Amino acid sequence: MKKKIIFIVNPISGHHNKNNFPNLVENHIDKNKYDYKIVFTEYANHATDLAMKAVDEEYDFVAAVGGDGTINEVAKCLIGKPQTLVIVPYGSGNGLARHLELPFKVEKLINEVINKGVVTKIDTATMNGVPFISIAGVGFDALIADYFAKDENRGFITYAKLITEKYPNFKPKEYTLILDDNQTIECKPFFVTFANSSQFGYNAEISPKASVQDGLIDVCIFKKPNILEVPIVATYFLAKQIDKSNFIDIYMAKKIQLIRKNDEVVNIDGEPVKMEKNITIEINPLSLNILLSSK
Repeated sequence: MKKKIIFIVNPISGHHNKNNFPNLVENHIDKNKYDYKIVFTEYANHATDLAMKAVDEEYDFVAAVGGDGTINEVAKCLIGKPQTLVIVPYGSGNGLARHLELPFKVEKLINEVINKGVVTKIDTATMNGVPFISIAGVGFDALIADYFAKDENRGFITYAKLITEKYPNFKPKEYTLILDDNQTIECKPFFVTFANSSQFGYNAEISPKASVQDGLIDVCIFKKPNILEVPIVATYFLAKQIDKSNFIDIYMAKKIQLIRKNDEVVNIDGEPVKMEKNITIEINPLSLNILLSSK
């Protein structure tokens, strides 16, 4: 019996033209295995509405075609559901797709993952009840996520420009972190990342040993380097060894309470979300079905 798959395409994610995407699906998908449908989003959070409808219509597979924000919009509707998430990376940073080592060429992804892949389960997490699949955070990365969302230009150059512009005047804030109700950390970091997967995107790994199947969140407390140390930090990131540097402390926990002085924007899978000052982050082990390569 054929499976039903729906592709939810964000036409403005990243800087990729997706007009040819339907032809790629038609030419490469195994039609003996799937009946498929393709829909394009038309407004913010439309992917969530479409994913919820796909669940109601009992699709077997729901494919998010876009970046980490699009993946979040779709995946949060599938948490704890029998449906399986399919990731087709078409965004800017594509952090989760890189962590999962998915192919970036659509033809290859369809052939190796959609046609021949295996379903497995991964962890998800929440920040004050808001689901995230890959990365959440506070501090400088949340500030950059906010500015990036407002910029009409996408891609790595825009990220790099914003970081260069905002870095010199950014003043770290004070936070209190309570890990699993038994360890308290007072800190004034550049940013704090709560990592389910290993990276922000663009192969910048903030917690190289992070796993989406270990039932734990990696709590990455990053100190602000001075301007002369920035090339050193970049070298560690490029070598995927930032965890071996003196700029970061990484802890692991199932539940984290974060106390700060003001309500501010947080980063949820690359998207800015305004959130109250006291935050609880919790892991939801093996709560999402996902299709991965069988290799």
